[in-house]
Amino acid sequence: MFVSKNNFYISPADYLEAEQISPIKHEYRRGHVYAMTGAKKPHIVIAGNYITLLNNHLRNSPCLVLSSDIKVRLEEANCYYYPDVAVTCDQRDTTSTDDFIRYPVLIVEVLSRSTENFDRTEKFADYQTCPTLREYVLVSQNEMKVECFRLDESGNWNSQIYEKGSEVYLESVDFQVSITDIYQKVPGIV
Repeated sequence: MFVSKNNFYISPADYLEAEQISPIKHEYRRGHVYAMTGAKKPHIVIAGNYITLLNNHLRNSPCLVLSSDIKVRLEEANCYYYPDVAVTCDQRDTTSTDDFIRYPVLIVEVLSRSTENFDRTEKFADYQTCPTLREYVLVSQNEMKVECFRLDESGNWNSQIYEKGSEVYLESVDFQVSITDIYQKVPGIV
């Protein structure tokens, strides 16, 4: 969540240096730094479920499943974001010791009321500048609803919505899972 915006330009190098010693996480967007706040329990449980399910599915592959503690560097958009879940299968990421990745194939964001509009619009537009990204998944924390934006062969992003009773398919990592597994143990979701 974005809490405050500074009014002066910060270089990416200065941002990365400051982020290494900061007690809280910040996202970086075109020279501006935004503090992130903590997530609510449903948010944390959903992200944890995705990480567990994807790690189990990809355990014998070269892919890495990463939590919200890793940044994604979007060079063309001049941004660093902390997605809730990121998957990269690119050797340039999997062998790097950087505290960010550049080549994700899948990004998952768990929506909150305060970030949903940004996640759907500007952040999604920024993520679309990543040449390796194939799927962008938005997950509601208030109801069983997953929206998957998938890049087709023509370069268009198509949306598919999964709701209660659905099997969610993530083409980028060839993974199918019941939506109830994604929402397992999420308080308030039936």
